[in-house]
This record gives sequence, structure tokens and C-alpha cells, in this order.
Amino acid sequence: MKKTGKTFIIKDDVIIRDTYTIVGNKEGQGPLKNKFDMVIDDDLWGEDSWEKCELKMQRTAVENLKNKNNLINDNIDLLISGDLLNQITSSSFAARDLELPYIGVYGACSTMTLTMGLGAMLIDGGFAENIICVTSSHFCSAERQYRLPLEMGGQRHMSAQWTVTGSAAIWLSNSGKGPKIKHVTFGKIVDLGVKDANNMGAAMAPAAYDSLNQHLQDTGVDYDLIVTGDLGTIGKGIVNKMFNEENKSIESKYDDCGTIIFDIEKQDVHAGGSGCGCSAAVFGSFLYKKLLNNEIKKLLFTSTGALHSPTANLQGESIPGIAHCLGIEV
Repeated sequence: MKKTGKTFIIKDDVIIRDTYTIVGNKEGQGPLKNKFDMVIDDDLWGEDSWEKCELKMQRTAVENLKNKNNLINDNIDLLISGDLLNQITSSSFAARDLELPYIGVYGACSTMTLTMGLGAMLIDGGFAENIICVTSSHFCSAERQYRLPLEMGGQRHMSAQWTVTGSAAIWLSNSGKGPKIKHVTFGKIVDLGVKDANNMGAAMAPAAYDSLNQHLQDTGVDYDLIVTGDLGTIGKGIVNKMFNEENKSIESKYDDCGTIIFDIEKQDVHAGGSGCGCSAAVFGSFLYKKLLNNEIKKLLFTSTGALHSPTANLQGESIPGIAHCLGIEV
């Protein structure tokens, strides 16, 4: 059985062949500004709505990844994608234009590792040879859906995070060269009753701890770097505290995409970055290049998601958290 504990073992080669990242102007002014493939200059990018801009980012990321590697649709078995918007419209409309066999998934901000984990298992199972995984988020479209319309000019809470405007497309294959996905841990929902839509880091952190702890316990791998997605300063602090309380500190090798993508001190992002595009863009640029350059050999990459419904929240429900882990090795 290809499993240890709750973690799936990827026995055959599943190689991360290449990536393509697109981010917004604010992200392009942050610490990773020279590592992205493309930085767009405004929030509409020539479209007449933020939502259309987001689907354009997804579509362009996939098209440019294909062009970069001389891939044609006949070479690609499957497109797996998702985003934050209702009915994952960015992904579905982008898939309509891309004309590839398509699986749409919803994992909120955990979508990057969710799609990659599913893709790795399909390739390892012999059902596909080449899969493209893609996700996206957009600050303006996310604020409109989950919090307050930007036109209202409401003041953001200090615990709030800045939804990253960005997209990343990842090419997984059973051949070629590149880092390999070796382990996949799909997390379970952890909900400690957080109801504040302006404090997503606190809602997601317990799920991140649960999945990370499960993965490390199952695999016993000594990772060079452990990175969560989208927790920001508050969620990252909670994860460190939870591990420290169990005398399992990971602080010396742990970071979060929400604190990596922005300069917390100089950019007005309050508690850091979030959104599907956050961990996707950081992995597709910064972390992937670290693996390619042998700066790290073993990466535990975990995207976290707040499965937040504005409707349920208004009815008094809390915000369930989820996190999915990928063990990636050179």
C-alpha cells in the first residue's frame, strides 16, 4: 500500500518540470520582485472587471508555461485548477478557453497543494503522464466577495491579510528532470470556532499545525525548509507556539508565504499575504528556484485554506480550516 499513517507515498517519479508565475503590481514591488515571470501593471490588466483579470492571469500562466516548454494540448492529459471565487469561475472560464480536460477543485487558499497532490497521485497511479496545476487569487475580487466592497472605503483590521493578486501554473510529469513530489498529506478540517473574517490566519493555523504534525510524524523526513502558505504573521506565530508547546519546535527552519511575498514593515499589508495566489506564486518562483539551484534539497510545502462562506458566517457559523502538505525532494 502506498501509504504511511495518513500520508500517501509517491513511489514512481512525479517531477515538477517547470512553473510560470504572474503577480500584480504590489506583489511586484515586494522582496521577490525579480523572481516572478510576469508582473502586471494594474488591477484590471485591460479587462473591464477584476474577475476577468483573474481568469486572464490563470489562462496566461498556463499558455505561457506551455509555450515556454513547447507543450501542445495533445501532450497534456489534464488541467487541475481552482480559485477563491464562487463556483470557481476564474478556473472554469480559463479552462473553457484552454480546451483541456479539466478537474475543478475548491480548497480556498490551500488550492495549490491540493491540485499538485491530486496530480501527483494520478501520475503515480499511471493514469496520466503530464498534468498542469494552476490557481489564482485577486485582492479586489476577493475583498468584494468575502468582506466589504472596496468602493465603500472601509478601514481594514490590523489582523487582516492582503489577498495576493497572482497566479501560478505548475507542470507535473512522469519524465524529465526537476524536484520530485515524494509524499502527499491531505489534511482534515480543523475548526476551533474562529468567526472573524478579518483574522484568517488564526482560523487556518490549527489546521496547518495538525497537517504538518501528521506529515512529520508519518514520514520522519528531516526537511531543510518547512513553508506554510497564507498564514501571515498571526497564523505563523500560532503555529510556532503550538509546536513549541509540544516541545517539537520547527522555528529554525519554518517560514510562511504570507510573510515572504511582502515586506511587512514597508508595504501596507497588515498581517501579511493570503489567497490562492500567495503560496502558488511563492512556490512557483522563490521556492522552486531554491530547489533547482540545490539551495535546499528537501522542502515541506503546505498551503492552508480558510473554507469561509460569507453566508454561513452571517448565520453565525465559524470558519473551518484545512491544510495540505507536499514533501518535495531534489
